[in-house]
Amino acid sequence: MKSDVVLFGATGFTGRLVAEYLAAHAPSGFRWAMAGRNREKLEEIRRALGPAAAEVPLIVADAQDAAALQKIAEETKVVCTTVGPFALHGRRLARACAKAGTHYCDITGEVNFVRASIDENHVVAKESGARIVHCCGFDSIPSDLGTLMLAETFAERFQQKLGRVKFFAGETSGGFSGGTIASMLQLLDAAKQDRALRKLLRDPYSLSPDRKSDLDLDGPDSVRVRWEPSLQRVAGPFVMAAVNTRIVRRSNALSGFAYGRKFRYSEEMTFGRGPRAWVTAAAVVAGLGAFLKAATFAPTRMLLDRYLPGPGDGPDAEARKRGFFKIRIVAESEDGREKLLGRVEGTSDPGYGETAKMLSETAMALAAEDRSAGGVLTPATALGMKLVTRLRNAGMVFTVEPLPGSTSSSAGLGKSPAAPQPSSLDG
Repeated sequence: MKSDVVLFGATGFTGRLVAEYLAAHAPSGFRWAMAGRNREKLEEIRRALGPAAAEVPLIVADAQDAAALQKIAEETKVVCTTVGPFALHGRRLARACAKAGTHYCDITGEVNFVRASIDENHVVAKESGARIVHCCGFDSIPSDLGTLMLAETFAERFQQKLGRVKFFAGETSGGFSGGTIASMLQLLDAAKQDRALRKLLRDPYSLSPDRKSDLDLDGPDSVRVRWEPSLQRVAGPFVMAAVNTRIVRRSNALSGFAYGRKFRYSEEMTFGRGPRAWVTAAAVVAGLGAFLKAATFAPTRMLLDRYLPGPGDGPDAEARKRGFFKIRIVAESEDGREKLLGRVEGTSDPGYGETAKMLSETAMALAAEDRSAGGVLTPATALGMKLVTRLRNAGMVFTVEPLPGSTSSSAGLGKSPAAPQPSSLDG
């Protein structure tokens, strides 16, 4: 019998959290399976999940075994994967799903992998009906669905498209992700050797479907510390902007520019107010620069490899439970007259607890979708407000309210409009 979802990478740190979430939250009759390289580890995880997972099938497969991956794709509705770095371990699986007409979701934050998947899989997936959805964790669901929520609110309430949208990652608590660090280091290694990759990473519209049709309204991601008057907070660079901004711009283009052809989007993080905030922001910028230099200099890179968390490492359950994140998104209408504030919040570690929740809910939502609108999509264009509703029901906050100091009325806020659908643009 065909599964609804196969979780690939169940033996990894994040994979285990997704398995725990599915065991606890999958509806009655939902058929899911766990896949990984090591049967003993898969059996260990299944035992640890308790009676709710006693009958969950186990599949042994390697990320480099194209035949095994094709068989998995042909025997399920959705493949949900946590196996990274995805540029090294994800391309065969995404390709198998596109070919089989099987929906797919992952938690990558690697622009190069997403671009390669678009080039390899978009046309095939459109023909097969597969929805290939990358970046379904903290990268980039809060950004992508938060912007969608605002776009739909502006359209419904003001009959306006979006003008400028500014995303700010605010207060947060969470542990370091070994898998994320490994992906970042792998990308830095590849970029050091590949001039074309460096150019791709610098391009603000690198994931857009038709590069020639974009208006190039957005420039490079912010690298400076500044004062943000709309929030009355110090703002500075946000490391995840490098992928999140590209996903949001792809959503706009795939939906036929539903957000607007004058749509501008940026991401930063905030550090509060007062002298300490300025010092903290400056320290973060300096620390990020030092990390990037150390990662590309052989002697210091050896130290990073030795002491930083590796793939499979992550915070314990208590630390994950204490985690949280708060995001504010300041948006104005295309004519500049109306302004609103979007809020997206999570109640556990963003890189683990909330990411496992976001990926699991994405997989379960995809299992309910047909094969009529395939392609390499984004969370916003694949599932849209249906996924927002699921995540709200799972405890996340997605809300729109008046921007303090603006004249926009609060009437009609908080509704959940329909999602924009992908246009006929190629990938």
